[in-house]
Amino acid sequence: MNSQGSAQKAGTLLLLLISNLLFCQNVQPLPICSAGDCQTSLRELFDRVVILSHYIHTLYTDMFIEFDKQYVQDREFMVKVINDCPTSSLATPEDKEQALKVPPEVLLNLILSLVQSSSDPLFQLITGVGGIQEAPEYILSRAKEIEEQNKQLLEGVEKIISQAYPEAKGNGIYFVWSQLPSLQGVDEESKILSLRNTIRCLRRDSHKVDNFLKVLRCQIAHQNNC
Repeated sequence: MNSQGSAQKAGTLLLLLISNLLFCQNVQPLPICSAGDCQTSLRELFDRVVILSHYIHTLYTDMFIEFDKQYVQDREFMVKVINDCPTSSLATPEDKEQALKVPPEVLLNLILSLVQSSSDPLFQLITGVGGIQEAPEYILSRAKEIEEQNKQLLEGVEKIISQAYPEAKGNGIYFVWSQLPSLQGVDEESKILSLRNTIRCLRRDSHKVDNFLKVLRCQIAHQNNC
């Protein structure tokens, strides 16, 4: 492996380390644009959104684990768990090899669709978690943190599209979570099942966004040299 390739791999590992440290120390990632000034290079934009997307996925994973610890404690409950996700109908690459075959501007707009589509279920999640018995503040605070960081991620992806593929701006698919059930008037178990599935599906989508952004960072910001 040449020295440049080694440096790129080291840079990727550093990004992951930074995002994990941010999570462990409860420190927010850098804003996409500082004080309204957005003369950020494309490479720097990618670095920031990759750190941010990994941080968001880590928050989702932690929240999912904590939710199961708090509310899912028996096998009978797990039998009733919903396995389908509203975004399952959205065609996305299954792995890195498939992602590499998708034109970068198309993949960026797909990422944009996934990030945008999470806004409504995140709002319902925050409302729903606050309405269940003995709702732990820890889970609620994680959901609110994700909601704020998601806005930053959306801004970052939009700016990358504007810089790298301005002609593709506005070509994203506006996808709505049409299967979001109402949590009003349902029993506690049904509410917990619904909220658990919402967290699981949001975590699933955040993992896709994180992986796709890392593929694109390598392709666009580092000319496939990583």
